[in-house]
This record gives sequence, C-alpha cells and structure tokens, in this order.
Amino acid sequence: MKLTLSPIPFHWSAKTKLDFYARIADEAPVDVVYIGEVICSKRAPFFEKHYDTVAGRLSRAGKTVVFSTLSEVMLARERKMMASFCALEDFELEINDASALWHLEGRKFRVGAFMNVYNEATMGYLAGLGATHFSLPPELPGASVALLAERANALGVTTEVQVFGRASLALSARCYHARAHKRIKDNCQFVCEEDPDGMPLTTLDKEAFLVVNGIQTLSQSYVNLLGELAEMRKMGVNNARLVPHSQDMVAISQIFRDVLDQRISAGQAQEKLAALNIPAGFSNGFWHGQAGHRMVTPAKTESAA
Repeated sequence: MKLTLSPIPFHWSAKTKLDFYARIADEAPVDVVYIGEVICSKRAPFFEKHYDTVAGRLSRAGKTVVFSTLSEVMLARERKMMASFCALEDFELEINDASALWHLEGRKFRVGAFMNVYNEATMGYLAGLGATHFSLPPELPGASVALLAERANALGVTTEVQVFGRASLALSARCYHARAHKRIKDNCQFVCEEDPDGMPLTTLDKEAFLVVNGIQTLSQSYVNLLGELAEMRKMGVNNARLVPHSQDMVAISQIFRDVLDQRISAGQAQEKLAALNIPAGFSNGFWHGQAGHRMVTPAKTESAA
C-alpha cells in the first residue's frame, strides 16, 4: 500500500505551507502528495505563485505530485479556476467537483473524496469517463469499501481510504467561519486563518461537537484507522490517505509507514500516535458501521457481531 497526503484543507499562511511542504519533501515517507486549494477559491491567490516551486521540490524528492481541484464551484472565477487546473498537463489531476468533467474529455484523472462515490455503478461510470483512481468518502463502512475495492480491481483502477485526520462531513454555500464572526462571505477578512485546524464547535452543554473550516464541516475527532490497515490491504485497497493538520505530520506519516511496512504492530503504533498529544480524540466508527465519532476496539466489534 502507498501512503498519501491529501491537500491542506485549512487556510495556512504561505510561509507555513512552504515550510510544511519542504519538510514533507525532505523527511516524510509518503509516496503521493496532493496539492491545491480544495475548500475556498478566495484562499487560492495566497499560494498560487508557489505551486511550481512546491511541486518541483516534492517531485525531486521522489514524491508523486497530484493537483486537486475545488470541491465546490459556484462563481465565475471558480469556473475559470477549474478550467485552468484541468488544462495542466505536467501533473495528474484529482477532481472534487463534477464540473471538472466538462473539461476532461479524453483525459485520465483521479476522483477525490468530495465526489461521493458510494457504489459500484458510480465507480464504473466515472472509470468509463477516464477515472483511474478513487479516494473514497470517509463515512463509508468497511463492508462498502470492500465491495468498491473489488469493483475497482475488476475495472483496473485503484482506491484510497482516509486513515488519519478530521473527516469532512459536509460542504455549504455559506461560510460558517465568517458568519460566526458576524461577517459576510464576500468580506470574511480571512478569519479562518485564525484556526489552523478548524474552529471548534460545542453543544449548548459545552461539549466538543464539530469543527468548522470555512464552508466545510469536519468531525471533531481525528479518524484513526491504524488498526484497520491490515484489513484494508486484504480488501485490495491500494492507498492510505493522511489529512494534514498542524501536528507533526512527518512523525505521523512515519508511524503509518512503519505499520504498512510491518516494522511495528498496530498496537505499538497506537501508543506512538497517542504520545504525540493530538488535541482531540480518535475515531473509527464509520469504518465499523457505527456512529462516526466512536472509537471501536476489536473486542467491541466482536461482541457487537
């Protein structure tokens, strides 16, 4: 299995992103790095001029670089942005909105998790249009992933499952970040940059609930599928995907790499991951067909069965 790093979903400064990708290039044992703005088109100009530099450095370090498109296209500038990305020829493309299909006739592409490929028929249709790789939605249970991995193998395409990081739960036309600070979307003043891992939401009882990242709603807990990697491998899943956060992603990627390469056990890896003091709980409930925020242990899985 290959280890991949998704696009940065949060609004980090250009310097922070440059430092992050330099360290990923030099130190992280990942095979594929996705870059590009996937959440808010207003953030894109802050980093557009650095893409060639970042892509070049990652490529020289032996990483496969894939450009990811916006997950929501609503405005004229976003349509132009989508068209310009789809015109790139030097790198692979991961599409996260169906509007990209208009520009990709006759070209191979990857399908991102925002495209919501939930069944074999959808996978087959997109493969017929040129899709070669599918990053599956994080809310899919393992049983569904197994069916899709089997279908992908029959189609000659590959699959990817998010194994670490907050899960994307929903997108909206509204910017919750702006609204929470009594601003409008067109004059948000980029308040989302104040929350490098998203803005926490609490219930009326002050319990941690969800996280907001601009137009995106994320889980409060961090998906952690270290214990499920062996099962994924047996299913035929080809890639394990990490979502960047402000924690030490080099250390996190090394932990997952060590499990994939069978240098340490999943139990040992869990201890190493816990030692990093990630500021939220872990979850794997979706994989086990339960509430997504839960962390299901093997013993609980067996008793539930």
